[in-house]
Formats: sequence, C-alpha cells, structure tokens
Amino acid sequence: MTRRTVFFISDQTGVTAETLGHSLLTQFEGSEYDSVTLPFLDTVDKIDEALKLINDRAAEEGLGPIIFSTLVQDNLRKQFKPKAGVLIDLFNTFLPALEKELHAKSSHKSGRAHGLVDTIRYDQRIEATNFALKNDDGSRTQDYSRADIILVGVSRSGKTPTCLYLALTYGVYAANYPLSDDELETGVLPAALLENMDKVYGLTIEAGRLRQIRHQRRSTGRYATMQQVSFEVRAAEAMFARYKIRFIDTTKSSIEELASTILANTGVERRIKP
Repeated sequence: MTRRTVFFISDQTGVTAETLGHSLLTQFEGSEYDSVTLPFLDTVDKIDEALKLINDRAAEEGLGPIIFSTLVQDNLRKQFKPKAGVLIDLFNTFLPALEKELHAKSSHKSGRAHGLVDTIRYDQRIEATNFALKNDDGSRTQDYSRADIILVGVSRSGKTPTCLYLALTYGVYAANYPLSDDELETGVLPAALLENMDKVYGLTIEAGRLRQIRHQRRSTGRYATMQQVSFEVRAAEAMFARYKIRFIDTTKSSIEELASTILANTGVERRIKP
C-alpha cells in the first residue's frame, strides 16, 4: 500500500483545513497518510518556504502530495503554486457558490473562523474547559448541579476526552465520574449521581479493547487483566440497566461521533453553535 503525504496549509491555525481534510480522507478506506500541518503562512516569504518543503517532499517521494488549503488572502493564494500534487482549495471550493447565492463578495479576511474574533465564544470555551478539568474523574461532585451532563463509566472508557471535546467544541459543562470497584460490586450509585440522574449518561466499551488500552497505561497488577475488565464492563452495563441510564459504546466511535450522539440523545443544548 502506498502512503501519501498530506499537507494542511493555512494562514491561521490550520484547524479548518485539518478538520475538513481529514473528514474527506476518511471516505477512502485502506489508504494511509503522513500528515503535515503548516499554519500561520501569512507572508509571501512563509509561502515560499512552504512551497520549498512541499516540492522537496514530492521530489523525494516521487509522488505528489495531497494539499488542503484554507489560505484566504488573495496575494498568498496566487503565490502558492506547488509544482506537483493535487491542491484542494477549500475556501475557493465553497465561496463562489455562496457569493452567487448571497449576491455579495466575501471579505477574504483571515482569522474569521478561529481566534479572538468572537470573544464571547472564546470565553465560553475556556469556562467550559475549566469546568471539565475541575470535574474530571469525580473530583468535585459538589459542582454537579452546574453540569449539563455527567458521563459515567469504568476507567479508560473515554470519559475525559469526550468531556473535553464537548467543552471545547460546544461549550457544554461536562463532568465525569469513574465507577469504583465497590460501586461495581454493590451495583449502587453514589448519592451525588442519584441527585442528578437527569444528567447522567453512560459510556461502555468492549472488554478486549479496554484491556488493550489499560495494558498500555499500566501492565502490572489486575487492572489490565481480561478477568478484571470483563467484570467491570458487565457490572457497569448492569448498573446502567438497573437505573435506566442511557449509554453508548465507545469502542469503534471517534470522539466527534460520541459527542454528537450524546448531544442528540440527551437534548443537551450547545452553548456554542456553528
């Protein structure tokens, strides 16, 4: 299988190029890529340096790279002409159609998608992220009254990254609580969760995948044994059934898919909207 180099080019952070580019590439199963992000290419000199890197890589590999670009400024876009590969100008793909429909010309100004242009959204993301960090792994159950959602599951089932994604992307106040051995053995949830059952949502995971994840983190002791992880997964799902807690299997889902599904299933309102 041939590996292709993929460049993400931007005069800002490169997040838009990465997000759209990766979304498109996932439609081609079995392909492998080496990703290179080149952000903040906001001068002609930087564009020239990027072109040299891209052209050198193409010559070295004998195969032109795939290039996703979100360069906005006209002078930079005109300067950016790679010798080889396929250039996918994401803004140029969509802006002409929008300009025609809206009967207006786009501003072609960088910094509109990310950064401090919208300070209210930025502050909301920071506040929600701080909340998620302070309420990680059941550390501050007294704050659960402020939470929009509380994710519950066994250790390493994906609670923390999902909470952080909900916070950073949607401004959702997400807390998470890891089920302890005592709770799994007794099948009884702690009072802090019982008082906030309308916010509780469960995460589960296949035992084999959980064992793999735990083994990478701590290979000694019973923490990563198949017997232990199988018990925990069964006990957690039994608790979900007992308390009628909705839950999702994280085994084969991306963080983006998990977050979107959870919001759709719970009706939790996005504080930050597109």
